[in-house]
Amino acid sequence: MYYFLAMLALTDLGLCLSTLPTVMGIFWFDAREIGIPACFTQLFFIHTLSLVESSVLLSLSIDRYVAICHPLRYSTVLTPARIIRMGLSSVFRSALLILPLPFLLMRFRYCHSHVLAHAYCLHLEIMKLACSSIIVNHIYGLFVVACTVGVDSLLIFLSYALILRTVLSIASRHERLRALNTCVSHSCAVLLFYIPMIGLSLVHRFGEHLPRTVHLLMSYVYLLVPPLMNPIVYSIKTKQIRQRIVKKFEFIKSLRGFQQD
Repeated sequence: MYYFLAMLALTDLGLCLSTLPTVMGIFWFDAREIGIPACFTQLFFIHTLSLVESSVLLSLSIDRYVAICHPLRYSTVLTPARIIRMGLSSVFRSALLILPLPFLLMRFRYCHSHVLAHAYCLHLEIMKLACSSIIVNHIYGLFVVACTVGVDSLLIFLSYALILRTVLSIASRHERLRALNTCVSHSCAVLLFYIPMIGLSLVHRFGEHLPRTVHLLMSYVYLLVPPLMNPIVYSIKTKQIRQRIVKKFEFIKSLRGFQQD
């Protein structure tokens, strides 16, 4: 589980770093322009890391499924080598599917307003600025979402259905609650990721009449809320992490008391 949590943390950190240059450029230096190569590069990393996060959440659901449904086989099924292969395959799948997007956007001629609604570049928004037909981009974008987020969310739902079936077969109520409690952190992380993603997609496709503030708010919720809340959720709900944090604070407090003495 800690390997997967490390992957999730690195993915969230990568998403923040991908948007940092343009966001901080606007807030600190009022730099509101970005070149096409830089925009397409940012687009590639944002969308790739978003798909990687979806894959990591799926891996965490598999981890919970094996831990609850097949606890005696946990160490033999989820070996470190297999976990590393799962992580590398997630990155490879996401990068391979997102790589065509910048090249599909390069073939367009842009004649509409070159003003983006967000402080970073997204595929859905950039293709709306093109004068040519964007049907190929629409179809390929839906294909990518269906192959990644759609499949991942379906498998996550299936894993939770199997987990729930196993938990309900446990006789002791205390053991049932204990088993379900181990899934709370992951279910919160899934909701924190998928709800803003779906909300941003709906705003882009059907919310053209909405105020610009709504678009800005959803864009920042989509990229900043999961990296902010995931560490808090897992720190509160994971006993080992919570104990380590408490020990760190107690050590700092003891050091301050020693210095005052």
